[in-house]
Amino acid sequence: MLPVQSPNTQPHSAASWLAELRATAQLALPLIMANILMILVNATDVLLLGHVGPQTLAAAAIGTGLTWAITLFGIGLVTSSAALISAELGRRRHAVREVRRTVRQTFWAAALIAIPILIALWFAGPIMRAMGEPVQLAADTTRYVRAFEWGVVPVLGTVVLRCFMASLERPQWVVGVGVATVLLNAFVNWTLIFGHFGLPAMGLLGAGIGSSVVNLLSFGALATVAVRLRPFRRYHIFGRFWRADWRRFADVWRVGTPIGLQFGFESCIFGLAIVLMGYFGTVSVAAHAVAIQIASMTFMVPMGVAQAATVRVGHSYGANNTAGIARAGWVAYLLGVGFMIMMAVLLWTIPALLVGLFIDPANPANHETFALAIRFLMVAAAFQIADGGQVVGAGVLRGLQDTRMPMIFALLGYWVFALGIGTALGFWAHWGGVGIWIGLALGLGIVALMMLARWLLRARLGLLRLTA
Repeated sequence: MLPVQSPNTQPHSAASWLAELRATAQLALPLIMANILMILVNATDVLLLGHVGPQTLAAAAIGTGLTWAITLFGIGLVTSSAALISAELGRRRHAVREVRRTVRQTFWAAALIAIPILIALWFAGPIMRAMGEPVQLAADTTRYVRAFEWGVVPVLGTVVLRCFMASLERPQWVVGVGVATVLLNAFVNWTLIFGHFGLPAMGLLGAGIGSSVVNLLSFGALATVAVRLRPFRRYHIFGRFWRADWRRFADVWRVGTPIGLQFGFESCIFGLAIVLMGYFGTVSVAAHAVAIQIASMTFMVPMGVAQAATVRVGHSYGANNTAGIARAGWVAYLLGVGFMIMMAVLLWTIPALLVGLFIDPANPANHETFALAIRFLMVAAAFQIADGGQVVGAGVLRGLQDTRMPMIFALLGYWVFALGIGTALGFWAHWGGVGIWIGLALGLGIVALMMLARWLLRARLGLLRLTA
């Protein structure tokens, strides 16, 4: 629990604000780059599969959406390590043993949660058929997911290592490995999808296999960095890996379960949006896939700022520095929301140019998909600011290990407001996919306002920990 005041509390000054701005930006920049590189892996798959055909692209879009919707609970769970490690380092700068134990128990949690994730993904096809999706689309999606899902385990391990490096404020190696991952993924999937170097053209199956293999190699590369290079190797994060620390294991689940549920509520509503697009036809699914890729690229920036905010707020939280907590939080809001304001203007003014990067408008077969993707982007421009506000708000609260109320905000905002409004406009008002996107925009806005209200309330009460 954070006390109302602390002997480490530092007064606000222009120099302290500038120092925080510099520190947050320096930490956020490589995290932003790593996030963009991560989304570029999926964007590469979309680009490659888009040349195979719209049916293939639709199956891959649904399969990827379902996979991430389920996996993001696990990602959220292990993300708790960033808040826990940062608080440990805030309390004691050289907390080597404490950091090692937290990383170890987070790996244990990742291995445990991966089991139900893999089982659920194996039955993605039957789930789609039960929801009334076309038989062929469900079959194609199943082939893709059953190859793609084996990359889940290394992805969870990679997230743990990213949180470890970010908490030490040394995320640069994450970027280097990310660049190699994008290039390798493009080469491997190009080879397997279209059949080069004497290999058969495997289409969807090749994309799934290639992505899983690349995810495994990416984890191996980052683990090698963590073991062999300074300043990481002194933590010996894989040392005595079998030794349990049940209190710390419980802390990972205590802080991480609400984060995982929050991630799950958000990702599942976007995954469900893809499924709902299937009811409006293949064109709607393909247009949605392109538009969401563009919107996801902009989202990576405030997401990186939020990750940096968790670390910066967490360090001050561990040090009982209330002034530092306030500065870190407001600087994150300034950077994250400010950037999304600029992106909203960009998406609103040049949507056709952005969509043209993914779809050839000169091809008559793409005209309907191209036009619909532009309409989706116009709505996406409207919720850019809200999207930045909600992710930064969650990040700063996560640094305080305040995760239960943000989880409730996500449940209400996405599954009550976004789903209710989106389905009403999409099906009852016959607005189709545009109605679904408007519902998502309004849901994001509501979540962002609730996150901001929570942050303001905690600041007003001296940053005391509030009960859920």
